[in-house]
Amino acid sequence: MDKPVQPGPAAPRPRRRDRHGRGMRGPVAPPQVPLSASRAEVFADLVQDSVDRLERRWPQLTDVDFLVLDVPRPVGAPGGGQSWSDEAVPLGGTVAAHDGRPARVVVYRRPVEIRTKSRDERALLVHEVVVEQVADLLGLTPETVDPRYGEE
Repeated sequence: MDKPVQPGPAAPRPRRRDRHGRGMRGPVAPPQVPLSASRAEVFADLVQDSVDRLERRWPQLTDVDFLVLDVPRPVGAPGGGQSWSDEAVPLGGTVAAHDGRPARVVVYRRPVEIRTKSRDERALLVHEVVVEQVADLLGLTPETVDPRYGEE
């Protein structure tokens, strides 16, 4: 005698209503808008906006790498070093080109975020840091790199 065939697990039905009977919700945001951008991504966008603004005036900046790091390494620690006081924590830094590697400008995200309260303040400070580091790299004054430096 053959055993009866057991039916497999039922395929899940598509939900037509939520548990309160109001139906499915619509999209939270249009498809072209990211639903969530991390603070690091937003910060990197601010740096890129500043770099784009400066590259129009200084085309040689296309050969420079711009990096965002969370925090600077303390000088003197393994791979770095001593502790920083609040005033001494750098907001950015530069590394000159060497051994075939391009020059680099680094902006430190956390120290900049701690010193600003709003997105507009953060954008201004990021731009100032990028201008100062580019000026240091090029051996110029910040006002030469961006004539509007310090005005905003």
